[in-house]
Amino acid sequence: MSANALYTDLSGYYDLMCADIDYRAQSHGIHRLHQLFGNGGRAHLDLACGTGAHARHFLDFGYQSSGIDLNQPMLDRALLRCPEAQFSCQDMCNFQVAEPLDLVTCFLYSIHYSAGVEQLKACLASVHAALKDDGLFCFNFVDKTRIDNALSAIHTATAEDSQFRFSSGWHYSGSGERQSLRLSIERTHAGQTQSWQDEHPMVALSFTELQAVLRPYFEVHVFEHDYERIVPWDRQSGNAIFVCVKR
Repeated sequence: MSANALYTDLSGYYDLMCADIDYRAQSHGIHRLHQLFGNGGRAHLDLACGTGAHARHFLDFGYQSSGIDLNQPMLDRALLRCPEAQFSCQDMCNFQVAEPLDLVTCFLYSIHYSAGVEQLKACLASVHAALKDDGLFCFNFVDKTRIDNALSAIHTATAEDSQFRFSSGWHYSGSGERQSLRLSIERTHAGQTQSWQDEHPMVALSFTELQAVLRPYFEVHVFEHDYERIVPWDRQSGNAIFVCVKR
């Protein structure tokens, strides 16, 4: 399957796959960071917005939200969830906006979908160009040097008279600028089990390397991966929230 095939073909299962994510807590955490570091504006864009769950909360917080994603079936669902928002099918590594923005977000480690360092730099350049002065870019990231290939996140759910099992985990070879996100979905219905596996190529950087890439564009602040508390990164954990103010 191609890098986006699973999400395109199974977009109807995406919300179920993400059912254990606290979208409101994540959105509220970034809203608080925007209050602290942002320019006070409310024009917001969510990169790799999926079915619009984060955008829905930002709309409810009073933002003028929009979103981009590569997969039109996801965007169709996002528009149903957020009819007052604007969504477009664009690549986050090369996107344009009609009006400058105050806040750009990218949740669920989706910035890693920039599959190499050059694509990531193109993404950052696009974000920088889209933001107003002192605009804010917030995203989460995993440090390649702290990835444990043996770990995976698993959860189960029931829907449409079926049982689902979802598994995801990072994998890094130990060298180079590529890592992968390995995904598995199993659906059991009437005693029959179907399964899908996919492996998404993603950019791999250490936090030190990432900060060097960000520095020409942004003033960078790094926080612990905790959306309910604003705590500076402890320089030990391998997941963090990056808060970037446009230079």
